[in-house]
Amino acid sequence: MKTDISLTRVRTALRGLLAGTLAIGLLGWLGSASGLPLLIAPFGASCVLLFAVPDSPLAQPRNLIGGHLVAATVGLAVSIMLGPGIWHAGLAVGIAIAAMELSGTVHPPAGADPLVIMLGGTTKLSFLVAPILSGVAILLIVALLLGRLEGRRWPARWW
Repeated sequence: MKTDISLTRVRTALRGLLAGTLAIGLLGWLGSASGLPLLIAPFGASCVLLFAVPDSPLAQPRNLIGGHLVAATVGLAVSIMLGPGIWHAGLAVGIAIAAMELSGTVHPPAGADPLVIMLGGTTKLSFLVAPILSGVAILLIVALLLGRLEGRRWPARWW
């Protein structure tokens, strides 16, 4: 079976390769240099949305920022109030999904934030600053720069 690869698909693949490498590499490097925890697994999934399907409503700044902030806040609240546990982690993810939906900030990668928090036993509110807000800011900057370099309009909407 022959598969034709379009020029658009090749461009999208190259965008994902270069931007994903830059964004995650930058988060890792800045985290190492500053001693702050800036790199978490959900950011890899955020890169897929930002760089492979940047026009998706789920890849817009409101969803990127709000989704991670809402989900991480829920994860921290459950971790602080109930402590670790499989059912507590499940509850945190479920509440995060509902909260993102109700706030209009659905960002699927952020659904993993409560798991990162619960599995890591995190109860520090500073988690909202680093890695969440700091990491999201770096992802946002890379996405904005990439959009400008490509001469395309991103984001489709800010908030």
